[in-house]
Amino acid sequence: MNRDYDAGVDGMTRSSVQLTMKNHVKDYMPLYIFVSVILLFGVVFGAVIVNSMNVSQKQDILSFITQFFGQVNNDGYINGNEVFLSSYSTHLKFLALIWILGISIIGLPIILILLFMKGLVVGFTVGFLVNQLGWHGILLAFSSVFPQNVIVLPLYILLTVLAVQLSIRMIRKQFMKNDNEAIMKQLVSYSIVFCLVAICLSIASVIEAYGSSYFLKAISEIIVSKN
Repeated sequence: MNRDYDAGVDGMTRSSVQLTMKNHVKDYMPLYIFVSVILLFGVVFGAVIVNSMNVSQKQDILSFITQFFGQVNNDGYINGNEVFLSSYSTHLKFLALIWILGISIIGLPIILILLFMKGLVVGFTVGFLVNQLGWHGILLAFSSVFPQNVIVLPLYILLTVLAVQLSIRMIRKQFMKNDNEAIMKQLVSYSIVFCLVAICLSIASVIEAYGSSYFLKAISEIIVSKN
């Protein structure tokens, strides 16, 4: 009896969460589209930067990458724990910064710029690998860049939408004195979602540290022998 009751409660809880998520996405679909376009522009701009670089600049970066691959190939070992800590700490710093910007009235443009820069980094990384390493670069991008970013980029879009939404809410409350709706409830929900996203980003860091690093080590031998 208790087991059936618990199962029913769990089912209702999941349904409630799913309904809330669907309603949220539906209500803020234009904002999701706008934010996604900004991220896409960042990716495209990052790829364009690669094509605008001169041969000397590309060769300097390629030499650094080849040297890194050579060290990986010779040592045959990548410290997954160090990669995880570095990756996850970077995500947490980004989360903390977005959270702070979301509760400020001057953070709105900076939030969008940060997302654009994230897209730029991804676009530049993938673009450079493909431009300089051809099919090996595509293989490297799909094995070491793509897996974790399948999780990271949608979560960053979600965080940006929530932060922009709350920042706009703070601006309205500041300049519209007749806006008496309590903001504390939204702030609590905002913080809870950020905590949940932090947990999800730990999964992305695990993939980067122990999954992508494994493929990186496997591909490094090919890259070194090619160069």
